Amino acid sequence: MRKEDRTFWADFKRFFLRGLAILLPSVLTIWIVVQLYLFVDRQVASPINAGIRASVVWVMPRLPDRYQPRWFNVTERELAEFRATLHQQGTPESRALLRRNDADLRNEFRRQEFARFWESQWYLRFLGLVVAIVLFYLAGVIFGGLFGRALYQQMERFITRIPVIKQVYPHVKQVVDLILGEKQMAFSKVVLFEYPRKGIWTIGFVTNSGMKAVAGAAGEDAVTIFIPSTPTPFTGFTITLPRSSTIDINLSVDEAIRFVLTGGVLIPERQRVVAADTIVPGKLSSGPVESREGT
Repeated sequence: MRKEDRTFWADFKRFFLRGLAILLPSVLTIWIVVQLYLFVDRQVASPINAGIRASVVWVMPRLPDRYQPRWFNVTERELAEFRATLHQQGTPESRALLRRNDADLRNEFRRQEFARFWESQWYLRFLGLVVAIVLFYLAGVIFGGLFGRALYQQMERFITRIPVIKQVYPHVKQVVDLILGEKQMAFSKVVLFEYPRKGIWTIGFVTNSGMKAVAGAAGEDAVTIFIPSTPTPFTGFTITLPRSSTIDINLSVDEAIRFVLTGGVLIPERQRVVAADTIVPGKLSSGPVESREGT
């Protein structure tokens, strides 16, 4: 189409899609990071902050008067105003508070006043997040050693015996391990093989040695291969085939995952076919010679 023949709608669609392709990865990345922070803040940091405030309210009566802050000293007027406010609210929680004695009402007033003071100081709201980070670090130190790993394995065995939880926990743990890079789905290396028919080459990950039944039927060693799907390389299906039917390819697991994730768009330079390459039957690229040896 000549430039003068292009319509406004065609140009708009072309540039809109181009802008979307440029900005969407960054926007999605920021959104995921923000959602992760909000989840940690709501589910981890906020309960820790509430626990810290409750601990401070509990400790204050045991300190000398000169160390007690303004919000801790509740006057009779403030207590009467608090009681009147609870009457006006008329909720089940406020009615339950009104049935308490003056000492309990004072403690509740102190708790609410301290919470308001806490929220007014922006830096205090991050205290729970800092404590959470320290706790995560300490957990890694404690359970990262030899004794800690053994203890953690015992805890996992106990958790996986609890009904309902045992059906959920293994899958959640697998997803977390994949996100944090703790495991690579037990992929040992990347191979090519002809599938689903001869002449069509498929990329796969070797996960284990093959089953004895397959090896016996083939009369040679077999391997188990996970075939990933696009664009979600951690879903797919598994096959077992003779080891001699696979070809080792000069790709790392991470490079192969990116290749599958992008539908073959991202190919490492050493695997790209350029004009000077000579494609020889039986050769897959002009890169390093790839053996047919197994894992």
